Amino acid sequence: MIFRHKNPLAPRSDEITPESVYLKRRELMMLGGLAGLFSALPAWAREVNPVDEDASRPLWLKDQVARAVTAGPDSEDVLTPYEDVTAYNNFYEFGTGKTDPAENAHTLKTDPWTVTVAGEVEKPGAYALEDLLKGLQLEERIYRLRCVEAWSMVIPWVGVPLASLLKKLQPTSKARYVSFTSLADPKQMPGVRSPFTGIDWPYREGLRLDEAMHPLTLMAVGLYGRTLPNQNGAPFRLVVPWKYGFKSIKSIVRIELTETMPETTWNMLAPDEYGFYANVNPAVDHPRWSQARERRLPNSFFDPNWMPTQPFNGYPEVASLYKGMDLSKFY
Repeated sequence: MIFRHKNPLAPRSDEITPESVYLKRRELMMLGGLAGLFSALPAWAREVNPVDEDASRPLWLKDQVARAVTAGPDSEDVLTPYEDVTAYNNFYEFGTGKTDPAENAHTLKTDPWTVTVAGEVEKPGAYALEDLLKGLQLEERIYRLRCVEAWSMVIPWVGVPLASLLKKLQPTSKARYVSFTSLADPKQMPGVRSPFTGIDWPYREGLRLDEAMHPLTLMAVGLYGRTLPNQNGAPFRLVVPWKYGFKSIKSIVRIELTETMPETTWNMLAPDEYGFYANVNPAVDHPRWSQARERRLPNSFFDPNWMPTQPFNGYPEVASLYKGMDLSKFY
């Protein structure tokens, strides 16, 4: 049975893409868990009004998002309100402040969008996003997001398993890693043209091939039953729920399969602080703060909403990927 999402903190019903797929258990989770939380929202979440780009997205993408099926692991976590998910972001291409992406990302042009596929793959080429996703079933999955800065969210993503996409592209026998590259356009992105970010653009990330093929790894094109807002990495981003959030690269324009481990942005910038694997590990602290606990949004000064951090962000099914590895060394 299909239910429309009725959370009063989410977009109005007339703004939501028709036929959004929400099961009753998810609707009940949100309505029960979010009751009374609005008064606890910090000022930035109440005052910032992210631009709603969903109405301007191409019809094919809105249609695919609306037809997403419920999948992924069951979750009893309370969903983070839409306002928090879309107004509190790290997306340095649009500024280093948490509200900068929501305020500045309206400049991002997402249609048309082309993704270049290269390297050790049988079907390389420059793909329109529509062609890249053609024939693949989108899924709605509730995942925890744990930032390396020790804050966290719970988000209902919409996307396609990366394994399904890679099978379509056919990696060769030499492929061992998957690298991703974000758009870096100074005309659209004030952070890229800023001299103060300290980042060597474009933003780059990577996974081992077995990590990329794991059933939990998702290429997202939506959240909350809608297309991705610009500040959340529209129109096409990675979501790896057992890793710190900086691994989940946004606004992807290039996917390359390689034999060797690719360079990644934060590891290049500060290798003693940000490793290639970036698995959520409460036993391995960041050099400047503890990772043993996290503050779940929404929160406030008087109610920080701290909770213990779980190994692999609460996804123990990925532990076998790292059997025999010293996770304090390969952090």
